[in-house]
Amino acid sequence: MVDAQYFGDGLTNLNPSDLKGKLIAIEGTDGVGRSTHIEMLQEWLEVQGYGVVTTGWTRSNLMSKAIEMAKEGNILDRWSFSLLYATDFADRLEHEVIPALRSGFIVLADRYIYTALARDFVRSGNRQWARDVFGFALVPDLVCYMRIDVETLVLRVIETKGMNYWESGMDLRLGSDLYDSFKKYQSLLIEEFDKMAKEFHFEVIDARESPDEIQAALRNKIQPLLTTSLQSPKLPSDHIIQPAPSA
Repeated sequence: MVDAQYFGDGLTNLNPSDLKGKLIAIEGTDGVGRSTHIEMLQEWLEVQGYGVVTTGWTRSNLMSKAIEMAKEGNILDRWSFSLLYATDFADRLEHEVIPALRSGFIVLADRYIYTALARDFVRSGNRQWARDVFGFALVPDLVCYMRIDVETLVLRVIETKGMNYWESGMDLRLGSDLYDSFKKYQSLLIEEFDKMAKEFHFEVIDARESPDEIQAALRNKIQPLLTTSLQSPKLPSDHIIQPAPSA
């Protein structure tokens, strides 16, 4: 990794400069299309001979079911919400991300800690607490932020999967119904992502464009990271946890 580092104190006995792979995070609000484009990016990279591992929120074997069960009751406070996701991230970092990077794989992350930072700030108004919690996280080699305006996002979500309690921020009582709360909550998330884009130097992708145009823009940002040293890594299958379905 180039100029690899941690967000905070980091992990004991792990020098990020020893990791041969590349960590690429695809960020953006709920329903923006990250998962679809990561699947396309994985196929594109693998056709070129690169080893690819994907990871994403609530996919750790340790925490995926626990988070799903906790969210079903719609009773999580913001502390529990944040810490459950931090535990999920820590488990995936240890068992998926670091082993893959050590072996020279490209890791495509469907969301990274920036989603947690945005969500926690919107719920608490405190930026520092979540940043301290995630201080062990590796800084990605590249963050592509799929940016969209809330009006376009609302139409896209209605046409596809629909709105749910947590993606609408209903726990924050921002609106009288799911639709109104979704717009207000996602607007606040977009505002925070925009601030982080400047602070952390995200590569901003216009997610209002067609899928082909979005995919082309993502590939153009990723291409400069690719080198021959990343081709055909070998990683023992028991070192990578197979991802569970997204929650």
